[in-house]
Amino acid sequence: MSITPEKKLSISTLRDIAARMAIAARTAPKARGTDTFEIMIAEGESIAMLAEKMKIMAREHDVSFFERDAGNILNSPVVFLMGTSIRSLGLKKCGMCGFPGCDEKNMHPDIPCVFNTGDLGIALGSAASVCMDNRVDNRIMYTVGQAAMELGFFTKEVRIAHGIPLSATSKSPFFDRK
Repeated sequence: MSITPEKKLSISTLRDIAARMAIAARTAPKARGTDTFEIMIAEGESIAMLAEKMKIMAREHDVSFFERDAGNILNSPVVFLMGTSIRSLGLKKCGMCGFPGCDEKNMHPDIPCVFNTGDLGIALGSAASVCMDNRVDNRIMYTVGQAAMELGFFTKEVRIAHGIPLSATSKSPFFDRK
């Protein structure tokens, strides 16, 4: 007879769900089929590094919610990370970024392309839906993405990123937050 306590199953299951999130995000619809994403999964020491960086950012920029979110991810054995570059799609007529077309937008490389940000939102929603389908607590946090970018987890091309910590406990650590 073999018995496995639920707590031993939890981390491996969360890791598997995070991998499924990566697939859902990667296969989400993208404008012109252009993929600008980087996706990774953080665990253990990487999560501790993210949390420490978030605490530093909270103090440096006087944004206390970065520290609150740092506490949240420390209670998460797995954190899904996703970012996008801000490359234009080469459209002749668009203007949604504030410029008449991509050629002019490209003269301002620090301005995001609305399609990159829109695609990122759709993909994050697809990833979060995997959590919902599996009854895993989660929360999309830009604070985690900011720390991941500053720590160099992503390549320099990634300019917008988010993190989604995962939790499988009796009470969601992402619900009653102060």
